[in-house]
Amino acid sequence: MATATALPRPSRDTLLRAAFAVNTTLVLTFAYLLFTDARVGAPRYALYGVTWVVVGLWVMFDTRVSAASAQTKRRAAAIAVGYFAVLAVAGGLVTGPVPGGTEGFRVAFLPPGWGPALIYGGDLFNLILMPARVVGYVALAFLVYDTVVEAAGAAVSGIVGLFSCVSCSWPILTSLATSVFGSGTALALTVSTFSYDLSTLVFLVTVVLLRWRPGFGR
Repeated sequence: MATATALPRPSRDTLLRAAFAVNTTLVLTFAYLLFTDARVGAPRYALYGVTWVVVGLWVMFDTRVSAASAQTKRRAAAIAVGYFAVLAVAGGLVTGPVPGGTEGFRVAFLPPGWGPALIYGGDLFNLILMPARVVGYVALAFLVYDTVVEAAGAAVSGIVGLFSCVSCSWPILTSLATSVFGSGTALALTVSTFSYDLSTLVFLVTVVLLRWRPGFGR
């Protein structure tokens, strides 16, 4: 049984949930700009950040997971958590310590979607928790969880189903590629000119493919 609505023909409920995600994100964005010192900066970066949040919220509110045994769900959850962990490292949410960096917690008021970012600097690791990345990566992990559950229900190995899904690896490979070219920490939005364009495109394509999942007998 299909667990996701085909995107070319969205249902009324899907449209309502998408509208809820858009409205919620816009309200939070305006409140953020009104009550903080954050600035929009380059319009396309702000648009990308808001897009990540909107799409991520829509995915989490609109995706209905197939029925499965408790054991299957536990295995799927373990795979999804591992996938999120890899994304977090590859995408710069978790990095190694920076010599001479500021220790402790602070908040960076980056452009909407990317901020407010909670940043932690420590002796063992750094955290850069930007809303767009956190919400987006959680959404992708949730879609991977749903994909593994459906694969198990279709008598396909969850592990094989995940790693045969090439789109699952795109965000990881893109994050690693952009970090090699100087934007791995993702703290300064202007470090690499096109890294945010590329990562946003890959994120959206991955969401579409993981929601539609061609090849699952739909």
